Amino acid sequence: MAATKTVTVTRSAAVKRRVLNRDKLEADIADVAVRVFAECGYEGTSIATIAEQAGLSKQNLMYYFPTKQALYERVLDGVLDDWLARMATLGDPSQEPRDVLRAYIQAKLRFSREQPWASRVYAMEVISGAQLYGPQIQSRVVPLLRKDIEVFERWIGEGRIGPINATHLLFAIWAMTQSYADFSAQMALVLNRKQLSRKDFDDAEAMITHMVLSAVAIADPRASARV
Repeated sequence: MAATKTVTVTRSAAVKRRVLNRDKLEADIADVAVRVFAECGYEGTSIATIAEQAGLSKQNLMYYFPTKQALYERVLDGVLDDWLARMATLGDPSQEPRDVLRAYIQAKLRFSREQPWASRVYAMEVISGAQLYGPQIQSRVVPLLRKDIEVFERWIGEGRIGPINATHLLFAIWAMTQSYADFSAQMALVLNRKQLSRKDFDDAEAMITHMVLSAVAIADPRASARV
């Protein structure tokens, strides 16, 4: 009986190791793919190129991702998971609007700084009409957006912020923060440097926060010291 239990535990551990190894390998492939898709676009990217840069054969990569679209959707799933996790800061109506909005802008700019390739892949998909990933965006982004709008409307009703079109305010925040990933090359050229610095992102955060808090009629006591 004891021997049978030991064999079962051993097999279970082996299965767990295989699953963990597969998850890690798939994540490593996706990390390579996100950069290639960002550089070349979906149409310009080949499975062979991703496999070569990941140090795998094409056949080996296709064991994990049978088609380019499957890998592309996996990449965008990861991008959206990260993006939506950072959006979740707006979902707490108990916090002060000023603090919530500041944290939200920080999170969005941090995503642009830490995940520029991911931001660009997502932007390219949307710019192209979201033909391959539109249903997932609708099913995952829209419900969260509506929830965030409800928070804004509650704040407005309670007199905690001034009247504002919450939908377009969020669109504006997305555009301002994501541009620091999607158009960072242009910004760096204008600033005459190779790439944006941490200070550039800090300056962007101060300016965007000041603009957003001004738009919702919330005084920001730190704005005058930073902008």
